[in-house]
Amino acid sequence: MTILDFDRLERGRRAFAEVMTFPAPRDASPATSSMLDFVYAEVWQRPVLTRRDRRFVTLACVAAADAEVPLRDHVYAALNSGDVSIVEMQETVLHFAVYGGWPKASRFNMVVDEQWERINGERGRPVPPPASLLPLSTPSDPEARLSVGEQSFKDINCLPYAPARDNPYQGAGILNFVFGEMWLRPGLGMRQRRLVTVACVAFQDAPYPILSHVYAALKSRDLSFDEMDELALHFAAYYGWPKAAHLNDVIGSQKRRVLAEWDAEKRADGA
Repeated sequence: MTILDFDRLERGRRAFAEVMTFPAPRDASPATSSMLDFVYAEVWQRPVLTRRDRRFVTLACVAAADAEVPLRDHVYAALNSGDVSIVEMQETVLHFAVYGGWPKASRFNMVVDEQWERINGERGRPVPPPASLLPLSTPSDPEARLSVGEQSFKDINCLPYAPARDNPYQGAGILNFVFGEMWLRPGLGMRQRRLVTVACVAFQDAPYPILSHVYAALKSRDLSFDEMDELALHFAAYYGWPKAAHLNDVIGSQKRRVLAEWDAEKRADGA
């Protein structure tokens, strides 16, 4: 190992400790050395996305990967650092449940409870009472709720139409809950929801959702082109390069689509 490599590895250990809030592993295996050298000395230190932004991408990836130790460690680090509040973490679990699956989210939720109890125990205090679930911020009237869901679907997806209410998946699921409730919940911001969603659709291999959610995140300007590129790199580090390569291709195509639409809108405004 050269002096430069050694210095970089030491930077990786320091970065690991800052990100994870506990000391870096000391073993010299290729996997650990490469993780410290690249993932922590390089990826986590890059500009454009903040450390807080990267938390949400990472949490979605480790929750989906069924990797017990990384899930526990990253939940702990996100909460212990203060980068993610307990309310935001719990909302992330709910958002992940929709886009990553309820069974995986069940384990994610258990780990959040365990690590929140651990953090409060380490700080010598009882676990604070949870935030009140009620009242909901969205309408309780069924018709009003569906109407809100239809408008929310259009706004969030940057589309002029919403799904028909003609089956349980679209009416009760997409319109009533996903866009009539979940995306509108106040405990997590729109930007954070975009980060979690894009990570989830990137590992799902579902052709239309990855196109639509990358497009909407860019078209809405909730994520910039540069931020989306960084998301792809961070995703690659935590979920793998093959799926990240596909995400990167989709990002390229949706950038071109969005630029063409913005150009057309600009010409129309000037007409």
